[in-house]
Amino acid sequence: MIRKIFRQMLVTQILSAMTVMLCMLVDSMMIGRFLGVDSMTAYGLANPVLLVFAAYGAMLSAGIQVMCGKTMGVGDREGTDACFSAAAVLALTVSVAGMALILLLVKPVCTLLGAGRPGPDNPVFFLTRDYLKGFIVGAPAFIVAQIMVPFLQISGNRLRLALAVVLMTVSDIAFDLLNVFVFHGGMLGMGLASSCSYYLALIVGLAYFFKKDCLFRLKLKAVTKRVCAELFRYGVPTVINSLAMVVLVFALNKILLGVGGNKAVAAYSVISTVGNICYCFGSGVAQVSLLLAAIFYSDEDRTAIYTLVRTQTFYAAILDAALVVLVLLLAPVLVGLFLEDPTARAMTVHGLRLFSFSLLPCSLNTTFKNYYQGVDRVRFTKAISLLQNVTFPVLAAFLLSRLMGINGVWLSFLGGELLTMAFICTVVWKKSNKPAFTAETFALLPRLFGVKPGDMIEMTVRTPQEAEEASVQAAAFCKAHGESPRNSMLLSLCVEEMVNNIVAHGFKANRTDQCVDIRILFKDGQRIIRIRDNCVNFDPVEYLKLHESDDPSAHIGIRMVMKMVKSANYVNSLGLNNLTLVL
Repeated sequence: MIRKIFRQMLVTQILSAMTVMLCMLVDSMMIGRFLGVDSMTAYGLANPVLLVFAAYGAMLSAGIQVMCGKTMGVGDREGTDACFSAAAVLALTVSVAGMALILLLVKPVCTLLGAGRPGPDNPVFFLTRDYLKGFIVGAPAFIVAQIMVPFLQISGNRLRLALAVVLMTVSDIAFDLLNVFVFHGGMLGMGLASSCSYYLALIVGLAYFFKKDCLFRLKLKAVTKRVCAELFRYGVPTVINSLAMVVLVFALNKILLGVGGNKAVAAYSVISTVGNICYCFGSGVAQVSLLLAAIFYSDEDRTAIYTLVRTQTFYAAILDAALVVLVLLLAPVLVGLFLEDPTARAMTVHGLRLFSFSLLPCSLNTTFKNYYQGVDRVRFTKAISLLQNVTFPVLAAFLLSRLMGINGVWLSFLGGELLTMAFICTVVWKKSNKPAFTAETFALLPRLFGVKPGDMIEMTVRTPQEAEEASVQAAAFCKAHGESPRNSMLLSLCVEEMVNNIVAHGFKANRTDQCVDIRILFKDGQRIIRIRDNCVNFDPVEYLKLHESDDPSAHIGIRMVMKMVKSANYVNSLGLNNLTLVL
């Protein structure tokens, strides 16, 4: 079940990550080819503003995944609503305030960005101003769309999410073409084209949040300083990533100017552009890992976490291994989209091929970095972010460029990732006292995490016969733990009634991948049953409230179970039903 959820989430996460990159790529190509060099310069000068808004949205998105993952994992609906409400308020207030500030101070901002002062002999200033005005109008939609992604993932609305990101890409291309060939709106039109595409995607995604069955509720009273601080704290590693990347680009440009001149810097621009598209695959795996790790960690589900570590490693390795092969083969074609000068093209093709070897270790490092963020190893995550994104690659570039010239700079990406991987392994092995390449070792869970294996039993049910067998195993497990025959029978009966109900009413005839995962555990003197299934959404607690009846035979199975338990907690996350019963 976990592997399937991972695959489903991965597709939409890669799509959403790639969409923003593709939109920026399309914008730069359209501006460069149809609006001229001055317009391309203006686009480049305006990019820092775009990156600041993107970094803020990414920080909130990461904070949501960790914080909301934790609250959903333990069925804390009030905590989930507080996270949702705080994220919505922070996204809207800051984006609207930022938009107003840029529009009000657009002239000094353009000068600060390097566009100079307004004048008839400085067209770049006016082009930068026009683009900023057009783009900044869409800033609220841009940031809200970013925070919408994790909420749609958590609620299992992956089809809606995919539709929104595809619509954004297609509409951005269409609006760009209309601006260039029909409306002739120049750089203002290019900025507005992006803004319109963000609002279209936002409309598609927002429709879910107005539905009656939406998992999230906007509660302004729940927005407190503590909740906002928690969101920021969990999102800080993402900001560190962004800032470190800015420093890395600055440092590598300096090194490249010294060893290869302007053509080397141009080659690096192309390589980083292609690299940003390639990074979407590893980033997609990492973002899914972050959310699932937070959910399973809060649920203290050791088995699920071990499965997650194996699954994320497999997909990070297999996707980026295939990507390396593609980049090696298609490097001349990719570079040809950007450069025409034969010398610069040859240098860039060679550099891109050397750079591609860093993609696989980069994907693994980024995935584990996000995983550790999800399991509350925030300090470790911050250290990895700094070392991976600036310290190690700059150090490798500085040393290798003196030994190998420009090739040393291209190889510094691989060198930096290998040093980061060595750092992660060293820390993990030191903390676990076990130098082994296993999921159990790299999960890096606390020694007293969850329950002891002997105090827990896990079963998977796919048929009515397996449901009966699970009931028998539950009774035997309870007796082995010293429970009385009566208590063992009651727990067994709970399992039988709830699981049979899911199999009978939740399974669809045309699907073969449906199953029910059952965990029975003894913890802190309590007998706990946790049931997770990928069937039709069904909340038994709410169902009884809505179908109260004086007839003692009505809904007898669920009513009997609810009378036997001290508490029942239901939550639907990632499209899965999660029910926790405490006897």
